[in-house]
Amino acid sequence: MTKKTTLILFYGAIALICVAVVILSRYLHHQNESSGAMPDQPTAIVNSGKTEAEQWFAIEEDLVATNQEGKEVKLSDLKGKVWLAAEFFAVCPMCAQRNGEELHKIYEAYGDHPDFHIVCISVDPENDDVERLAAYGKALNADPKKWWFLNAGSEEHTHHYLEEELKFFGVRERKDPADIEANGRFAHDLGFLLVDRDFRVIGKWPLADARSPDAKQRQPGLYEELKKDLFERLRAELENDQEIPTQP
Repeated sequence: MTKKTTLILFYGAIALICVAVVILSRYLHHQNESSGAMPDQPTAIVNSGKTEAEQWFAIEEDLVATNQEGKEVKLSDLKGKVWLAAEFFAVCPMCAQRNGEELHKIYEAYGDHPDFHIVCISVDPENDDVERLAAYGKALNADPKKWWFLNAGSEEHTHHYLEEELKFFGVRERKDPADIEANGRFAHDLGFLLVDRDFRVIGKWPLADARSPDAKQRQPGLYEELKKDLFERLRAELENDQEIPTQP
């Protein structure tokens, strides 16, 4: 076999391989379109607060805390009501700029319902004393009978309860002084948990995350969709006024 013949066969084989790759690529692309798969589509952040958000759960352990009036209250006092739970701390800018605004809109919409309640639990109990809690509640025009800002005492116990019992993301303490100056001491979950009349967590809505510039760029309309879904679910749960079965 001559050198010329060898080169012809070699480049011919390369050409056949390239054609095969193109055909396979087009076939796979067609299959993805037919099945509705979009491998480059960003992942939704609807359930960013839980790994398996579809698996909701009953609250087993109670939490005793002090509210903005200095009164001792328990989460179990809310059995029979429909309530939202959120983490916060007084100097957290995201709590004020995003979560506070979102919760106040919900409060304005449902605050008159006798069975509706909001609970904000401080992740910084060492600094969020009753005076700070009261000032925070006053700034949001929150009625202490309908909207609690709570200090649950020990920081370790509070974080453990929030993470293990309510399944919020873990609270992270910031270390960089500049980061602390700009954003406060803790990074924490900004999602809202919805608890039904039977003391069960039945959903989570990360509205603050969904209204971030990054989320709006990746998934336009997600914030509006989540907000509508939360309002509809709240309304449905409040309309479900069946009594809780009496414990034996």
